[in-house]
Amino acid sequence: MINYKNGNLTVESVDVSKIVSEVGTPFYCYSYNKILDQYRGLAAALSSSKISIYFAVKANSNLSIIKTLAKEGAGADVVSLGEFKRCLLAGVDPKNCFSGVGKTTEEIVEALNNDIFQINVESEAELININEIAKSLGKVATIGLRVNPDVDAKTHEKITTGKKENKFGIDLKDAPIFFSKASTLSNVSMKSLAVHIGSQLLELSPYKSAYKKIAEMTRYLRSTGHEISHLDLGGGLGIPYSDESLADLNAYNQIILETVGDLDCKLSIEPGRYLVGEAGILITRVIYIKQGEQKKFVIVDGAMNDLIRPTLYDGFHAIVPVTEKNLSSQKSLCDVVGPICESGDYFAKDRMLPEVSQNDLLAITCSGAYGL
Repeated sequence: MINYKNGNLTVESVDVSKIVSEVGTPFYCYSYNKILDQYRGLAAALSSSKISIYFAVKANSNLSIIKTLAKEGAGADVVSLGEFKRCLLAGVDPKNCFSGVGKTTEEIVEALNNDIFQINVESEAELININEIAKSLGKVATIGLRVNPDVDAKTHEKITTGKKENKFGIDLKDAPIFFSKASTLSNVSMKSLAVHIGSQLLELSPYKSAYKKIAEMTRYLRSTGHEISHLDLGGGLGIPYSDESLADLNAYNQIILETVGDLDCKLSIEPGRYLVGEAGILITRVIYIKQGEQKKFVIVDGAMNDLIRPTLYDGFHAIVPVTEKNLSSQKSLCDVVGPICESGDYFAKDRMLPEVSQNDLLAITCSGAYGL
């Protein structure tokens, strides 16, 4: 785990300062046991739903992390050829899910040649393309239809993915049209619905709304002769970047049981941030302290290319000194910024932090997801 011991920040009881002496800065460091705790806790809470957990690799494609979760029995949800190849290299069962609105021909070919469990289709053009590629390979592609339920995930606008104005999925009302179209194509088998309404969800009500709609559509499709054997319920479970209250996993499990539990479908979810977000820290070194006319700047060697969340959508990350003695020092208002020649290159703005000096080490916490 990540904590202070003998005045120094440690990860799994390893002094972060010692790692710095070996690899320099900036670098990411992850807690193996925190990842295990998150995965096992989620699996236990959802055990009565008999749900499969597919790690959303887009959250963190570090090979060691993928291997760790694969050994625990997790599958993978990938959105690129690079992620897919990393999963194969890490020993993940290739029978995982391939998502994303812009899958290329190369990606589809690779997925089909490795007998992927499911490709989630998000447009008519993609449906036709997959059928043609599968035909050329002499295969029948197992596909799911990602639908857009028009549900507000109550998260940041840039990471909501289930509203009508978002680019993801097809309108829920059009699902019957797509299933009918797929039934006329010789090289695809569509027996699944998929939904993912957003990221960093701290409330459960959006899940309930989305899953109810998926259940209703499943029943309707079955009533019109279509087979539905799998429901991909997406991911999005959030973590506490500051003082947020987390969603109750037992309550989440109950929502799954109440909405789709009686449909006799294979169920899967795709958590990413929840599994790895709190397990990672980004270590950076203070290069200079600069007192401007209006602001104090703490200039570090890490930059927005290392962690884009703060500038991309105002993502908050607590920043702490690697040496605990700095915690008790007087605090001052400052911006923590990187060396890139853009004003958007920052980790924190107008933040009260303990006094730091040139060459001090800082840890940017909860950086295990969407940083690498």
